Formats: sequence, C-alpha cells, structure tokens
Amino acid sequence: MGFKCGIVGLPNVGKSTLFNALTKTAAAQAANYPFCTIEPNTGDVAVPDPRLMDIARIAKSANIVPTRLTFVDIAGLVRGASTGEGLGNQFLANIREVDAIAHVLRCFEDDDITHVAGAIDPVADAQTVETELMLSDLESLERRATAVRKKAQSGDKDAKADLELMEGALALLREGRPARELAVDEADKRAFKMLNLLTSKPLLYVLNVDEASAATGNALSEKAAAMAEEAGAAWVMISAGIEAEIAQLPPEEQAEYLAELGLEEPGLDRLIRAGYGLLDLITFFTAGPKEARAWTIRKGTHAPQAAGVIHSDFERGFIRAQTIAFSDFTTLGGETAAREAGRARDEGKDYTVADGDVILFKFNT
Repeated sequence: MGFKCGIVGLPNVGKSTLFNALTKTAAAQAANYPFCTIEPNTGDVAVPDPRLMDIARIAKSANIVPTRLTFVDIAGLVRGASTGEGLGNQFLANIREVDAIAHVLRCFEDDDITHVAGAIDPVADAQTVETELMLSDLESLERRATAVRKKAQSGDKDAKADLELMEGALALLREGRPARELAVDEADKRAFKMLNLLTSKPLLYVLNVDEASAATGNALSEKAAAMAEEAGAAWVMISAGIEAEIAQLPPEEQAEYLAELGLEEPGLDRLIRAGYGLLDLITFFTAGPKEARAWTIRKGTHAPQAAGVIHSDFERGFIRAQTIAFSDFTTLGGETAAREAGRARDEGKDYTVADGDVILFKFNT
C-alpha cells in the first residue's frame, strides 16, 4: 500500500532542493532556471517515529523497519499551465497521480535566484498554482459532465449520483473555490475520489524560508501562514537549504548543528509527519526478536484489512488480533508482561485499529 505526496509549486521556489534533502540524494537537479525538473522524481522516505525504537528495544528486535512515505518532485507550474503553457499538461497529469499535495511557497529573498513573476509574494504564488489547478478541474469536469448527464437523464442511478457530485464541484470551481471544499457524505467519498480532481486532494503548504528565519520565520512566511490558516490548510515552515546541509551530515553532528540554529529537530521530520497526517494515515506495529516493524494504514481500518497490509493470506485467514496499546507495551515492558497484566486484548473482525497498537495477528493458512 503506497501513499504519494507530490511536491509542487512555481519554478525556483526550492522544490528540488527540498526533495534532495528528503531523499538524501541528488536525484532531482536543483538549478536556477525554470523547468530544470522535466520528469517527476520519486523517493521513499522513512516516517520518523520514536515509538518504533522503544518497541524494538523492549522486544529486543534484531532489525528495525520503519514505515515509509513516497514524495514526488514535480516540475514547476506556471501561469497558463491548464492550457498547456510551459510543460503544463505533463505536469498536471503528474499531479493527478499523487494522493496529496505539498505546495512549496518561496518565503525568502535572494537576488541570485530568479522568480518567474519578478517579485516575491508567496500568497500570489499560491493563488497562481491553485488557479491553474482549478481551471484544469473545471475544463475536465465540464467535458465529462456532458456524457454523465445523458446517462443520468436515461435513468442510470450511478450516473445520477456522479452527476450530483460533479455539479457540486463545478459550482465551487466556477466561484473560484477548490473542489476540496465540497461537503461530501461518507457514502459518496469513494465516488468523489474517483473523479480524481486536482483541487480535491489534501493540501499542505511548505513555507520555504532562508537560514536566518528557520527558527522564527519572517514577514513573508507570516503572510503565507495567515493565508493557509484562513483557507483551513495545514502548513509547515522549513528552510530547504538548511535541510539539504543537514542531510549530508553524520547523525551525531546533526543534533549539534540544529542546536546552533535554535531548532529542536529537522524540519523534514515535521514535513514528513505532516504529510503522513494529511493523508489521514496511522501506524500500527509488529514486534518480536527478529524484527520490529511499523505499518501504514488509513485511519478507520479494521483488523482484517490491517492484517492484509502485511500479507493477503493474513486477511483471508484472519481469526483474531492480539492487541496491546503502545503505552501498555512500553510501560509494562513488552508482550508477556502486558498479557499477564490483562492488557493484551483479543480483537475480532470489527475492531478498528488505533494508532500505536502493537498487534500479533492469528490466522488460518
């Protein structure tokens, strides 16, 4: 089960520098000209979770395997992308393939790095990209709605339901509002997702500041943060330049460097966790002498489906799940102690897995 978060934004805002830091590689070229990234670059990153280390220590696990999140570096959008300007059509198609959007906004001044609009304004940049995504959605929906409307008029129930969702999204888009603002009933969420609208994807703003502003922010990041909060969107402040430097340091030197900058942890850790939360994901754990491992599922997943993330046979032959809360596992000192204290629960098919559960699945092969 893979989850992808696409890194988007205007050219020269720091997307590829950020991606390089995320993946600790030079896979994405960071260059001072538009469209230096032509093909999307993809990298898997470990999701920082200190709970896994605690579980591994208690279970005396030989190997530790974190859960992972995929980031996709997508080339810069420009005004007119929805009509093919720049490399618009290609870029928009790449965005459709991701589950969520991390929108990088330039919140730093640097005369040596050009800006396609000629002025640094993160709010205007955000509006430019969002407008292009809305125009692309509007054109796509209007075209598809014509065929769906004919089916609905002939009495097709599924078409009627789809048309209602389409018309709701179209009404918002024509008002200049993203499709994610549409109130969708739980029963219709799957159908709405199948519309694959760019502006329906969860959105996280990444405020890219200079080194001097990494700990406190600046006027530009404050302006961008206010815009994000007004829109009800999540945001993370980060200095991509600093993160690129940290990524090249040995682990023992990273903490010292962060302390000198007045930072408690790498901004990338906050970004990865924010992206993880943006996708409505949670983590459960398995642990034993051979391996302690973190697994990713969507919030609300039942025990058999969680078992299926490990192996399809586990889901097909599911019997029950011995479940221990993380706090009980660590406080009591592991599986045996938790079981003796009555804190290991046997859960059935209707159990909704909670974040942090340490689970041993029982199944028939």
